[in-house]
Amino acid sequence: MVAKSPQSVPTVSAVTDPSRRPAALIALLGALTAVAPLAIDMYVPGFPEMARTLHTNDSSVQLSMTGFLAGLVIGQLVIGPLSDGLGRRRPLIAGTALFVVLSLVCVVAPTIELLIVARFLQGVAGAAGMVLARAVLTDRFHGPRLPHYFSLLSMVLGVAPVAAPVIGGAVLSAGSWRWVFGALAVFGVALFLAVLRGVPESLPPERRQQGGVAGSFRAMGRLLGHRAFLGCALTLGFTSAALFAYIAGSSFVFQDVYGTSAGLYSLIFATNACGMLLASAVFGTLSRRMALGTLLSASVVVASAAVLLQVLLLATVGGSLAGTWVTVFFAAFGIGGVFPATMSLGQSFGREASGAASALLGGIQFLFGAAASPLVGAFGTTSATPMAGTMLTALICAAVCLVLLIRPWRSVG
Repeated sequence: MVAKSPQSVPTVSAVTDPSRRPAALIALLGALTAVAPLAIDMYVPGFPEMARTLHTNDSSVQLSMTGFLAGLVIGQLVIGPLSDGLGRRRPLIAGTALFVVLSLVCVVAPTIELLIVARFLQGVAGAAGMVLARAVLTDRFHGPRLPHYFSLLSMVLGVAPVAAPVIGGAVLSAGSWRWVFGALAVFGVALFLAVLRGVPESLPPERRQQGGVAGSFRAMGRLLGHRAFLGCALTLGFTSAALFAYIAGSSFVFQDVYGTSAGLYSLIFATNACGMLLASAVFGTLSRRMALGTLLSASVVVASAAVLLQVLLLATVGGSLAGTWVTVFFAAFGIGGVFPATMSLGQSFGREASGAASALLGGIQFLFGAAASPLVGAFGTTSATPMAGTMLTALICAAVCLVLLIRPWRSVG
C-alpha cells in the first residue's frame, strides 16, 4: 500500500465524507452572501425621507450607496487574500461583528457625511461574508458538488436584490429609514451568532499561504497571470456590467418610455429575477452531467443573442413593452447561468489560494457593475437604446474573454 503525501490527503472531512449533511452550512453561507445585496437595496425606498431628515440633497444620499459599493469592492480585495494566510473563521467573525457595529452607527448618524463614511466601512465589513462564503465553499467541497452549491449562492444573489426593497418598504411602513439599519444590525447579530456556532475553520494551518501578508497578496498576482482564471474574472465582470446596466436603466425604460405603472414594473423586475433563479437551478442540475465550459458558453450565447435581438428590434421596428420584456427575460436567464459557471471555474482554477480567487472574482464583479450603472443615464433615458446598447457591449466583451482566455472548447471543467 502506497502512502499518500500530506498534500494529497484532504484535511477537511466534509470534502470527502458524503455522509455529512451540508444543508445548514450552505444555508448559512447563503445568508452571508445575502448581506451585501440586502444592505445595498433595503434602504432605497427611504431615500426621500433621508434627504429631508439629514437636510441634504438626493445626490448626497445616493453617494451613501456608492460608498457602500466601494467598500464592498475594497473589502473583498483585502479580506480574501488575508484569509489565505490567517484562515477563514477569524476574519469572518470580525467582519460580521463590525457589520453590526457599523449598522448601529448608521442608525444614529446625525449627518450625511458621517453616514457616508459609516456606509463605506459597513461595505468593507459586509464584504467578509460574501468573499469568505465562496472561499469556505471551495475549501470544503470538490467535484460536481461545488458548482451545484455555487448555483445555490447565485440564487441567493438573484433573490436578495428583489426582496430587499420589499423588506425595506415593510420596515419603513412601521418606522423611519433608521429602522432599516436597525433591522440590518439585528440580522448581523443573528449571523454573528450563527457563524460562531456553525462555521468551523475550513483552512487548517498546513494549507495556508506562507510569507505573511505579502505572500497572500502575491497570490493575487499569480492568479491574474493565469489565463483561464483571468478569463473567468473578466467574463463575470462584463456580465455583471450588463446586469447592472439593466438594473440602472430598467425603471426608466419600462415606466417612462413604455408608461407602465410602478406595480407592473415590479412584476416585470420580479419575473426577470425569476429567470435568473431558473437559470441557476438549471445550471445546478446540468453541472453534474456536462462540462462547465459548455454550460458557460451556452449561457453567454443566450444572454448575448437576447440583447442583440432587442437592439435589432429597436433599430428596425422600434421598441415595445412586450419585445423588451421578453428579450430582457432571456438575457437575465443567460446571465443567471454565467454567474455560477464563472464562480465555479474561477474558484477551481484558484483553489490553492481560494480567498484571493474569491476576492478577485467578487471585486471585479462589483467594480465592473458599479462602473456600468451610470453609463445608461449618461447616454439618455428617453428610449430603451442606451440600456440595450450598454448591455450588448458588455456581453460582447464577455464573449471575447470567453473565447480568447477561457477557451471552453478544451472541455474546461
